[in-house]
Amino acid sequence: MTETADLAASAASPDPKVGLRAVRALRRLLERLETVQVENARNQGWSWQAIADELEVSRQAVHQKHNRKRR
Repeated sequence: MTETADLAASAASPDPKVGLRAVRALRRLLERLETVQVENARNQGWSWQAIADELEVSRQAVHQKHNRKRR
């Protein structure tokens, strides 16, 4: 968890180069975490609407972003 904490601290840096790089890294981490949790929810039978409600987005938005053919 220290890497994430370091990124969060870096995001608050007064140096824009450091701060923006941290924001970019945090954005990538967030996208990966969201994908993992959406897949987890779908594997447990959650509807697209239930996932959307938890993410506070529309059903269409979450479906369009995460609906991939399962392998």
